[in-house]
Amino acid sequence: MALSDLIPGNGVAVELGASSRKQVLQSIAELAADATGLNARVIFDAVLQRERLGSTGVGQGVAIPHARLAGINHVQGFFARLRTPVDFESIDGRPADLVFLLLAPKDSGAEHLKALARVSRLFRREDIRQRLRAAPDVDAIHAILAGEPKSDAA
Repeated sequence: MALSDLIPGNGVAVELGASSRKQVLQSIAELAADATGLNARVIFDAVLQRERLGSTGVGQGVAIPHARLAGINHVQGFFARLRTPVDFESIDGRPADLVFLLLAPKDSGAEHLKALARVSRLFRREDIRQRLRAAPDVDAIHAILAGEPKSDAA
């Protein structure tokens, strides 16, 4: 499963401005709402409820908030690079500037876990994190998440 299969064309935000975890989650929920047609508040509430169980800050400046929702037919992902890192209570104490929201159908089990594992594996790679932080625009980010070579390779 490629991440590009999960992310709709309008599912990436570059230089998202937010000063708190709740603001980040609200903004990325709005991005997801635009792409899915679901209500942003429903998405935000589901993600916030999951976040209350334990932080989704995985370290190295990465957060992977996720939730299961009614109204989603398949796993979908949304990515935001933050203008300023925000505290996600990561185990390494580092604030997150790369946030990947994963939404899955309410009754999904293995599909949701496979997607979460795939996202986690990708973001463990230092080269990927560096490329995402340096990417000039949405197209470059899509290419990185799709595993395609950098279009601006020197």
